[in-house]
Amino acid sequence: MYSWDKAEDRAAIAQMNSELQHAQLELLSAHCATHQLRLRFSVEDLARYGERDVLRKAAETASALSEYYTSIQEKTRSEGTIPAVAPGLSEDRVREGINDLSSWLRQQREHYFATAVPLTGQHKAHIAGYFPASLLDQVRVVELEGQRLPNPPFYEEAKGLFANLPDLTHMASVTFLDVVVCNGKLTERLLFHALVHAVQVQVLGLERYAELYVRSFVDTKLHFTVPLEAQAFSLESRFSGPSPERFSVEDEVRLWLKQGRYEGK
Repeated sequence: MYSWDKAEDRAAIAQMNSELQHAQLELLSAHCATHQLRLRFSVEDLARYGERDVLRKAAETASALSEYYTSIQEKTRSEGTIPAVAPGLSEDRVREGINDLSSWLRQQREHYFATAVPLTGQHKAHIAGYFPASLLDQVRVVELEGQRLPNPPFYEEAKGLFANLPDLTHMASVTFLDVVVCNGKLTERLLFHALVHAVQVQVLGLERYAELYVRSFVDTKLHFTVPLEAQAFSLESRFSGPSPERFSVEDEVRLWLKQGRYEGK
């Protein structure tokens, strides 16, 4: 068993956590791909027309991974190393979280705006047609060098309630209203995902966006199953797939709003 008291063990633990982060990102990608299937095809159609061997292998892999990570989670809980999933929160606590998130997004937008730069003509050309031209002119971008996005001040308390709260340092980017801050270089796919959130904020309004995000996270306990995130991953997949299709992100956002899908309906 490893120990923090041994230098050689500390190096191994650091390597272990690096590989764990890589595995988590791969699992997130698989989850998004599966969510895309769920959105487009019914269970009945997949069971009837899906290739049997592929379905079997996918189910066996998912089952094995679930068993493995569940055993780790049970072990950490039994040893008290991470908190269990939070019980239901009071409405006052939820409202407090909504206010914290909206205030932080607004504050960070003002903080980073001074050093942010407009999108290049090349960036605009690649995503023209998906987003309103006015938004592409408005958006600003920051590529952090030698640093990563810090967690917001309310994270310490929130992590005591939600073990699965994602660290911002591990995220590719965060959209602060109309300012995209990247933990590294801006890529076309990363920009597309970030701008989906910018459109969501514009259509929904900041306060409603924050409310839907917080309430959904309280319900699902995972950020990538929050409908706002699920839609961003889904549209990103359609944009970057082998046969990209043209669509209006704003129309997609308004459709989800009309159908009540941000509220899990």
